Amino acid sequence: MTARPRREEKRRFRRAAGVNVLGNAAKIVAEGAAGLAFGSVALLADAAHSVADLVASGVVFVWGGARYDDADAEHPHGHQRIEPLTALFVGAVVALLGLNLLWSSIEGIRFGTDVRFSRLLLVALAFALVDMYVLYWYTMRVNAELGSTALSALAVDCLNDIYTTVAAVIGVFGVFFDLPILDPIAGGVVSLLVVYQGVEIGRENVTYLVGAAPPPGDRDRITESLREHPEVVGVHDLRVFYDGTDLEVEVHVEVDGEMTLRRAHDIETELVTRLRGLEDVGDVHVHLDPSGVGEWKDADDAGADGAGDGGSE
Repeated sequence: MTARPRREEKRRFRRAAGVNVLGNAAKIVAEGAAGLAFGSVALLADAAHSVADLVASGVVFVWGGARYDDADAEHPHGHQRIEPLTALFVGAVVALLGLNLLWSSIEGIRFGTDVRFSRLLLVALAFALVDMYVLYWYTMRVNAELGSTALSALAVDCLNDIYTTVAAVIGVFGVFFDLPILDPIAGGVVSLLVVYQGVEIGRENVTYLVGAAPPPGDRDRITESLREHPEVVGVHDLRVFYDGTDLEVEVHVEVDGEMTLRRAHDIETELVTRLRGLEDVGDVHVHLDPSGVGEWKDADDAGADGAGDGGSE
């Protein structure tokens, strides 16, 4: 990717993250003011959830765009791991706040609340629903082309906000029908959804950070791309793992051992270029072996990575 498209993608990324900051701030003001004025635990819980969203979107805005920066002396493999690191922070903040909200809801159920019904509570909730839906739609639209895990985490959190706000609406209607216990119960439902979403966001991004293996389908498309080259006789010792959100590939490829060194060099370059052209593939390391040697058969993991005719996968 050339420098100009990367700058354009970074600009769009930061704009989307900035819109999330503003959208969450607006929701906090609307719900927080109404919740404080009328004592609604459900609204305060939903507003507090958005405080975590505000912090998370702020972190993504400041640091998440680093994935579009070029490699440098301090980061020779690029900055791909910064984005899942920021997304992991989003998940951790959301989960911790959810636990705090759960405790507050339990306290409300045990000792009761002083919530008072007002149409302004419904107005604040209606604003929050529209705000989060528009924010979700916009973030998903931008991320359809960017494919950012950090923006994806923010979008999922916006969708989660819609569900939690619906739970808060149920709590407010409980107050209207003289069932105030529904307010802290709704707050408890909100908090459980928040904790679950935070854990899921964290789990996904830990996978990117620890260099875990991708789904089998990614290995299959890489192997297929290598096999399509007319000079490739076999493929073995394939390693595919996450480097941030990118896939790093290490592989041994068998070719005719009688070809010239120059031709072998050209084939290696063609294979590296071919793999780097695949979606989500970053660094590629190809080692060429002369066909017929059979060294792959002696590998400890030959049964997993080197089985097949001619060492092919």
